[in-house]
Amino acid sequence: MKNLTSLAILILLVSLSFTKAQKIADGETVDVNGLAVTFSILNKESVNVGGKNFDRYKVSANLVNNSQKAYSIRMSNAPQIVTNTALVELNCLNATGAKLTSKKIDLKLKPQTVNVTYWAYNKDGKYESSIIPIIASYYLDIGDSVNDNAIFIVPAGEQPNVSVRKLQ
Repeated sequence: MKNLTSLAILILLVSLSFTKAQKIADGETVDVNGLAVTFSILNKESVNVGGKNFDRYKVSANLVNNSQKAYSIRMSNAPQIVTNTALVELNCLNATGAKLTSKKIDLKLKPQTVNVTYWAYNKDGKYESSIIPIIASYYLDIGDSVNDNAIFIVPAGEQPNVSVRKLQ
C-alpha cells in the first residue's frame, strides 16, 4: 500500500511538471500566462536538399510581457554562467533541421550589461584603468518585448506546424 501511494504521488508530480503546448499559426498571437506570443512567416522559398524538395521559411517570433510581474535573474558576486534564460519556446514540429537550420525558437530574457572599471598593468608596465562590459542580470519588465528570427525547413507543400509553451 505504501508503494502504491508513493507511485500515485510520483505520477501526479510528473504530470504537473509538463506544461501544455498551444498551437500557433502565422500572424496569430497566443496568450501564455500573461505573455503575448506572436508568430509570423517573413519569407518562403523552395529548396532542394539531398535530391528532395523542401520549403524554407524565414520566421519571426515576438513576446510581450502583459503579465503583472517582471522577470529577473540576478547574478551573484562570484563568476556565474547562466544558460537558461528562455521564457517561451516555439517548436516547429515538422522542421527537418536540414542545412543547419532551426527546429525551435527560444524567446529569452534581456541581458542587462554594466561597465566595470578595473585596474591592471599594461604591457609597458604602466598601471592603468580599463573598462569592460559585463552582464549583471537578465530581465523582462512589464510591457517589455523580445523577439527572435529563425529559418525552418519543412517538407514541400507544408506550412510550419508550430507549438508554443512557457518554460519558466
